[in-house]
Amino acid sequence: MYEPIRSKSVHTTADASDPGDFPHRSREDELDIQLAGHLAALLAVTDELGLAAEADRIAAEVARLRGAPPVRHAGPTGAEPPALHERALALAGRALVVAASRADTVVAILSAERMDAHTAALRDAQLVGAP
Repeated sequence: MYEPIRSKSVHTTADASDPGDFPHRSREDELDIQLAGHLAALLAVTDELGLAAEADRIAAEVARLRGAPPVRHAGPTGAEPPALHERALALAGRALVVAASRADTVVAILSAERMDAHTAALRDAQLVGAP
């Protein structure tokens, strides 16, 4: 009544027994990549704010995670300092979450310090702008 299927189903996945078919990374490797990305973005904003000492600390952690020194921010975006502090605060928060997930105490502390500094800068900017 029914004809048997003669071709391979389109719903079957590739043979997972051959590890050479596609790259495999561990969860730790993926978290390292993600954390280095968040820190590199935070480094760019920190460089733009002109915070050289803080940027050097962040750059050292990016270099540790990537195994090579990061490319430093080339030019300013023209954003106002409060907007840069808000962006840096968000990036530091993301880095803190990933650092906590991978149990990287050094980066977690660095991220928390940056969050505190950017929060204080935003608070100061609001006090200066208030009548």
